[in-house]
Amino acid sequence: MTEGVSFAVAATDGAARTGALDLPRGTIRTPAFMPVGTAGTVKAMYMDQVRALGADVILGNTYHLMLRPGAERVARLGGLHRMANWPYPILTDSGGFQVMSLSALRKLDEEGVTFRSHLDGSAHRLTPERSLEIQGLLDSDIRMQLDECPPLPSPPAELERAMRLSLRWAERSKAAFGDTRGRALFGIVQGGDVPALRIESAEALAAIGFDGYAIGGLAVGEPQAVMLDIIATTVPHMPADRPRYLMGVGTPDDIIESVARGIDMFDCVMPTRAGRHGVAYTRFGKLNLKNARHADDPRPLDESADWPPARDYSRAYLHHLVKAGENLSGMLLTWNNLAYYQSLMAGIRAAIAAGRFEEYRAEVREGWARGDIPAL
Repeated sequence: MTEGVSFAVAATDGAARTGALDLPRGTIRTPAFMPVGTAGTVKAMYMDQVRALGADVILGNTYHLMLRPGAERVARLGGLHRMANWPYPILTDSGGFQVMSLSALRKLDEEGVTFRSHLDGSAHRLTPERSLEIQGLLDSDIRMQLDECPPLPSPPAELERAMRLSLRWAERSKAAFGDTRGRALFGIVQGGDVPALRIESAEALAAIGFDGYAIGGLAVGEPQAVMLDIIATTVPHMPADRPRYLMGVGTPDDIIESVARGIDMFDCVMPTRAGRHGVAYTRFGKLNLKNARHADDPRPLDESADWPPARDYSRAYLHHLVKAGENLSGMLLTWNNLAYYQSLMAGIRAAIAAGRFEEYRAEVREGWARGDIPAL
């Protein structure tokens, strides 16, 4: 691995594993959920709150930060950690997923992609080298190769073309990263829902050599069963001595099932986005606070929870805040959701270490299946 970066698996239970990714700015305990800080902020949260919930790392978005406030400006101001007041590890994506989603505003070629900003229509160019340059200006701790992420479903020939282009870009990304010390570079497995392409991509990336390996191009509309099958097919071909990152995933159910198949790292906007739209994640499953049944309910979301928004506010009050459009509703429910996600990850890590992951998985799933207790 890159000098100053190390990863070790401390315990396994079936395919599930727990360990630690050590970086100069801190240790990431795995399995880990990374709150998404798209523009240098985890929406509706203070950074000290995010840290207090147990997050070891957050994610920043290269596409959004290169457009606003601009990577060079961030660098002049001391880097993303200083700007955001987050002195711990930050992972930046490559910007590729966002650019590839701008189908009407971008043009792809062998060298990279030309696109127009969704903010003001200005033209920009992103190549593997420029993506790594931007991530270097942001001074992120974990950096991602530029890749092409085709939608699903797509024809197998299109998935193969994108996978091979991503491999060529992986080689260029590795060269652009060079001998950067104390920072990690991850490669990204592509291949859509074609198992043979995923295996070929994973093995080719391993031959190039990265500090970690991500699975990209999933959770883009395919059924969960397809996603889990691709994970189970791909993981055995990813180096066991490197962290495995499933990009953009997902629900608590997606996470615990992916851990069972050997995944170490996750990110998703779901807990923060859901919180801003009146949805709470709890050990009883999802609760939609917009529903009228909560209007007269004096109970908290979960009286046994360790975090204040679940324990100290009534469902009736949260329902009122959501219906009134008060900013506090998004703040409290985002806080609750991120707390629940981090509690789930802590429980997963402890269960794997104790050799009882399957029991924990069954307990969690039973709670979701049982659902919320009836109103009083």
